[in-house]
Amino acid sequence: MTSLSPSTFETIIPSRYISFILPDSHHLQIAVLDSPAAAGASTAAMWIPPGRESDWIFSTFSGHLQLLLSSPTAQPLSRLILVGNSASHSQPTSYNSTLHLSNPTALQQNLAPLLSALTPKSAFLGDGEVPEVPFLIYEDEVVKSSVLEVCQGSCVGEMLIENVELENAGVKEFRRRLRFKRMPNFVQTQMRIRPKEKSCLENLDSVEFELDQGVLVQPYLSPMVAGISVISQFLEGQLRDQSRPKALCLGVGGGALLGFLRAHLDFEVVGVEEDEVVLEVAKKYFGLGSDEFIYLFAEDGIKYVKKLAKNESEKSRFHVVMVDLDSSDPTTGVCAPPKEFLRKSVLVAARAVLCEEGVLITNAIPSSKLHYERLISKFLEVFEELYEIDVGNGENFVLIATKSKTENALDSNEGAFLNKLKLVVSRSYIDSCDEKFVPSPDVLRTRAYKSEL
Repeated sequence: MTSLSPSTFETIIPSRYISFILPDSHHLQIAVLDSPAAAGASTAAMWIPPGRESDWIFSTFSGHLQLLLSSPTAQPLSRLILVGNSASHSQPTSYNSTLHLSNPTALQQNLAPLLSALTPKSAFLGDGEVPEVPFLIYEDEVVKSSVLEVCQGSCVGEMLIENVELENAGVKEFRRRLRFKRMPNFVQTQMRIRPKEKSCLENLDSVEFELDQGVLVQPYLSPMVAGISVISQFLEGQLRDQSRPKALCLGVGGGALLGFLRAHLDFEVVGVEEDEVVLEVAKKYFGLGSDEFIYLFAEDGIKYVKKLAKNESEKSRFHVVMVDLDSSDPTTGVCAPPKEFLRKSVLVAARAVLCEEGVLITNAIPSSKLHYERLISKFLEVFEELYEIDVGNGENFVLIATKSKTENALDSNEGAFLNKLKLVVSRSYIDSCDEKFVPSPDVLRTRAYKSEL
């Protein structure tokens, strides 16, 4: 800790934290974040919530990128100045929102000259007027958190498991979460948990919880399950033959989707996750276990599909392939599925591992409208029909691609499987599967040409 010198910020190094002491004895740290995407002179400052200074979103390069790319300002920020208490830990620690900045207005006034000095010169008007740097408040639903473990995977890198208390519109809820450091503010897996005893909830570190596996809380998982409705009439025949439907899940995370398909829809499930440590975390903290109807493999999902596609046995075919893979490149932001999965050879292999009436369902987080249009075009080149569910959170879409033409499940409201599906997922998601994308003329011509070969 040193007092602030006028020369400290003469050379700005993006994402470097500098600690100093203000005249009122506040021990603060400052980081200047410059956007690789936005040009111009749009600058803002942000308070780091007390107690979260070492959280990955505020202390890593990839976290800083997420803050810049998701800023709630009218125009994209070219510079964000982070202001927080000096962190004493290198890893995220338990958090309690009852901690607050003391007299933030006075702090803001004391920091005004410094923020002005850190504003790009292009922001200053010719009349000499000093631009105002607005202060942003970082907010999410997390009221408290308790870090259970930070561990290292050979493929995904550092990961964190935590219990959190959330509050939304006055309603409190507890969840267990898995996060990857490479995408620090992206919740990879979350599951509802219940305190075994409702007393002494002030300190989550001392509370014992039990898992509630009866509901899918990750926003896009219920829509993914709802996508199975497009082949529900075919699955009725499977049930009549007392044959258990089979699902292949590429990307396991904490295993909430696998456990749900097994427990609520009687699927036989194969889960493929590239990092064995992630599978161990799923078993230890999220209740996922191998049994006679859940099989887990620590392999690269794309390589696994290509290998499986070479097996011509009908016994190796699946009724449903669920794809929950995201890009590992933090510079692109959160994006799914990864570009590697969208290669034609991979989509053809994924189609090959489906039975004739099968369906591929993927979580999609497009980086732009153009990216989403290209993604849809790639699926339509390989699959017969394509349906879409808008998750409604402004981020996720679910795409449902069929290997062959299907009868619309909603034409009939009868059937044991469809009725079971309606009990566990929202009817509105099932209704969203009523209309399918129509292939463009170029896609139709490509298909016609291939059929002649």
